Amino acid sequence: MLELAGAGTVVPVTEEPKDPPRDIGGFIRDLRRGARISLRQLAEQAGVSNPYLSQIERGLRKPSAEVLAQLASALRVSTPVMYLRAGLLDDKDNPGVLAAIAADADLTHAQKQSLTQIYETFRRENARTKEDHDGHGHDTEDQDR
Repeated sequence: MLELAGAGTVVPVTEEPKDPPRDIGGFIRDLRRGARISLRQLAEQAGVSNPYLSQIERGLRKPSAEVLAQLASALRVSTPVMYLRAGLLDDKDNPGVLAAIAADADLTHAQKQSLTQIYETFRRENARTKEDHDGHGHDTEDQDR
């Protein structure tokens, strides 16, 4: 079970993030209502327009990772939790590390976001390096023959 910090309170999330991205808009709407802020207030805090946020909440638009991070910050929810709910991360992406970052009470929200971004950057770099190595590895073997 993951916990989300919102407006000075801890709200347990009983649904597993692995559930289908159960309409990320509904999840955002539930968090917004739980934080007792209006759609207009959340839109302003997240730096998005009211109509765009309304469309996200109604499932008409799928927000980008950047918008999800802005909404997570405005709702005081960890970015990894928002990404997991949106289906941008799954168990194959090693959520143990992301969950550990999100659950660490000694880290500030900004520190959690920074660590998450660094971790994701390293993973992308390693994936690119592996792809480059795999692609070049076959060429090298062919040249040795």
